[in-house]
Amino acid sequence: MTKAATVYDVADRAGVSIATVSRVLRSPDAVRPVTRERVLDAVSALGYVPSGSARGLAERRTGVLGLYFPGFDAAEEAPALDVLSNIEGATPPFTIVQDETDAEGEHPSMLFLDEVLRGAELEAWKQGFVLMIGVGRDDPDRSTVRDMAGRVDGLVVLARSVPDDVLARLARRIPVVVLSGPSRGDSYDHVTVSNAEAMAELTRQVLAQTGDTPPVFLAGPEDSPDGAERWEGFSRAIAEAGLRIDDVVVLRGDFTRASGRRAAERLIAHGLPTALMAANDQMALGALDAFGSAGIEVPEDLIVTGFDGIEAAALSRPRLTTVRQPMIELGRAAVQVLARRLVRPDADPVAVRLPLEIVVRESSLRAS
Repeated sequence: MTKAATVYDVADRAGVSIATVSRVLRSPDAVRPVTRERVLDAVSALGYVPSGSARGLAERRTGVLGLYFPGFDAAEEAPALDVLSNIEGATPPFTIVQDETDAEGEHPSMLFLDEVLRGAELEAWKQGFVLMIGVGRDDPDRSTVRDMAGRVDGLVVLARSVPDDVLARLARRIPVVVLSGPSRGDSYDHVTVSNAEAMAELTRQVLAQTGDTPPVFLAGPEDSPDGAERWEGFSRAIAEAGLRIDDVVVLRGDFTRASGRRAAERLIAHGLPTALMAANDQMALGALDAFGSAGIEVPEDLIVTGFDGIEAAALSRPRLTTVRQPMIELGRAAVQVLARRLVRPDADPVAVRLPLEIVVRESSLRAS
């Protein structure tokens, strides 16, 4: 293998200093045309490729943005794959298996974060950055995010995925954008959605059909900022309707389809409400599973709604009324805000709030 040319090789061939080579590559118009052409000829003849890492050290920039997500556990670990064992074709090219995949097998975080990641990747490419992804699984001391902070120009973190004290230390080194969570009087840039407003409007629509009986609310984990905002919007609409929030039955799940199924089974055993409003689609879909198995008709026997707008909500039977999040746009907006912060480090913090879309489908549409 031929040894790669260095900046010293270019400088020697062109008869200039390495500083001149650097100026030609970074600001060619600042160098005399004759010298510039001599350096560029040397670069071409030697096949020299500038070192991105060295250039980044000189400019104190890496050209890389970080996106940090909390860890999550899938329902089952994927089996280990021994790639080397297949080099000589030791295994058959395919096998036939019976599909026994559980519909709840995919973790709800993946459904949301995959779309956010797509948007962030698209925008990072558009802005000329590379995107580094960090997942904090089995990371109690947050060593992953602290290591990332030393390798990137700026960092996007999901709200409450990093302890406040760790986040504050990181923000002293690089710009930080907090995704999915309202500002709590901090100095970070925030990108979030109108959770409370959209949930309040969806609740008003449900109450218009159910009258004076409040829906059951299926909440998410207590530490979810999105879940807290959705409860806030639900509570607001209940109060506006003149109903007592103390009369609302609140069940708690963990945003998984299985927890929605368990909640619905409790309702089947103790008496159905007029409506069940879930804090995310996965739990609502689990409830539809349980109601369908018990022969309960939705929306005739009760209304069911979700939140997030995942693809499965449009494929359920009945199709699920939900609030659609702009997941790809969230990722794009986070990168845009981070890129702006790199250009204007002293600008005031911004809070970008993206609108949501209420999607009305059969699960909440009763015949007149």
